[in-house]
Amino acid sequence: MTKDRSGTEQSPCCSFCKEVQSNSVRMIKGPGIYICEECVNICKELLDGPRYRQSSPTIHVDKLLTPKEIVEFLHDYVIGQDYAKKVLSVAVYNHFKRINSLLNPIVEIGKSNILMIGPTGSGKTYLAQNIARILDVPFAIADATALTEAGYVGEDVENILLRLYQVAA
Repeated sequence: MTKDRSGTEQSPCCSFCKEVQSNSVRMIKGPGIYICEECVNICKELLDGPRYRQSSPTIHVDKLLTPKEIVEFLHDYVIGQDYAKKVLSVAVYNHFKRINSLLNPIVEIGKSNILMIGPTGSGKTYLAQNIARILDVPFAIADATALTEAGYVGEDVENILLRLYQVAA
């Protein structure tokens, strides 16, 4: 028997499937966790099975929004910056085409990067946020001026990566 936060005794339950321990259900106890025999068997089957790399779902180019559609979406949210909207839309479209082309070695699309420069409040972050929203991809904001070398007071690169990981999960 275990006690919950209120002090009431409860039968232990599997942390995975929530099966309650009984005479017919055996449990393995760990630090603050229980796992039933059935879940152990499922995990064993997974570990004994063929190993594979679970990749993120492929975005097919025919289902991907065209640069024109991305620009039209951005027109609804961002006023002005027409050139930036066009350049970003084409770059994002080509980025996803490039990711898909990795599966097809015959097609090779070069990698490109974009550096957005402009005064505070000109819409750089807002454009990126809206593109992330329309494409349903994670988006994290980090202030590079606060970065310091590891061991010094301030934020280091690992914290930015952690924040991006948390947004993606």
